[in-house]
Amino acid sequence: MKRICFLFNHDQTHQLAHSLPIALALAARGEHRITLAFAKPAIRAEIERQADPALLAKLDLVQLGLKRGGSQVLAGALERLVPATKLLLYRDNLDFFRSFDAVVVSEKTTLLLKTRYGLGDLKLIHTRHGAGDRAIGFNRTSAGFDLVLVSGPKIRDRLIAEAGLAPEQTALVGYPKFDLCADNRFADHFPAPERPTVIYNPHPSPRLSSWFRQGAQVLEAFRGQDRYNLIFAPHVMLFERKWVVTLDPPSLARVAPPSPDYAREPRIHIDIGSAASSDMSYTNRADIYLGDVSSQVYEFLRAPRPCLFLNAHGVDWRGDPNYLHWQAGPVLESAEGLLDAIDDALASHPAYAPVQQRMIDATFSLSERPSAERAADAITAFLEGIPARG
Repeated sequence: MKRICFLFNHDQTHQLAHSLPIALALAARGEHRITLAFAKPAIRAEIERQADPALLAKLDLVQLGLKRGGSQVLAGALERLVPATKLLLYRDNLDFFRSFDAVVVSEKTTLLLKTRYGLGDLKLIHTRHGAGDRAIGFNRTSAGFDLVLVSGPKIRDRLIAEAGLAPEQTALVGYPKFDLCADNRFADHFPAPERPTVIYNPHPSPRLSSWFRQGAQVLEAFRGQDRYNLIFAPHVMLFERKWVVTLDPPSLARVAPPSPDYAREPRIHIDIGSAASSDMSYTNRADIYLGDVSSQVYEFLRAPRPCLFLNAHGVDWRGDPNYLHWQAGPVLESAEGLLDAIDDALASHPAYAPVQQRMIDATFSLSERPSAERAADAITAFLEGIPARG
């Protein structure tokens, strides 16, 4: 029996659904001892909301915190700008991590356990979070993991070609988030719910996002009109802090939430960070996707529907694999005449539908067997030295 820790060390809950279904699948088998470690009470609350209580009872839940006085002081000074608590938590809990055979995570900072803190024997397994095209998802840092679970051949092939992973470091498992979230749907209160509903889903990075340059114009386009309903559900990290700091690409910008006036519009629903923003409730409800570089577009395209994208930074995107998803619909250089552009996207969707289906087939390797079960198979096989089955 192996000891496996699933670590949820993040400010928000949006990465949880990428690994929790795998932990539950392993717990149901009873072959290994599974621990869920989390840093914030809100994460535990979301675990308890999403998980089957009978399976949750088979797991150990542990809240981790900062143990050194100096860590708490440093985190207090820096947390408004950067996720200092998350980074310091590794150093303060080395004995805890050392007690496991493997740690399963959805993000990359956990590699500090190997690169900085010397836990070379600890197996680190990466579930990734999302199935998007951004270059950061395929940088060479990914090669530091002992095993990477991938959703489809597009992801696997780029990791091998760009991140330098060996094929045996990857396991093709599908998309476990679908096992947990595919039936979620926002129960809206729009006065005319039969009208087409647009989801506007900007990314947080100032160098990539449409929000900082065009977001206010997008919201204004939906004020007082009666053609569309709007769900404004940005990436949950966009408004997490007053300043948005990203390392890849390097960027820093002050950010403020939208005016409360928009929330008073009956045809506009605004959510700047609840669990519904990342549990597919909105992408399942919407009829049209409007965004920039968020990987949520692929979750939306699970059922092909009209998309359009805002090129707020004048990117030369054609032929760039980091913008592959922009082949799924029209790309706008400006938010001028946005509602007419949405009309056109609806009318032109039949021309994009075959492209969208090819993109989905490359992104998600799905089968009758649940993705979480396939991922559990891959983890067990890896830890026992048995060749994994895709």
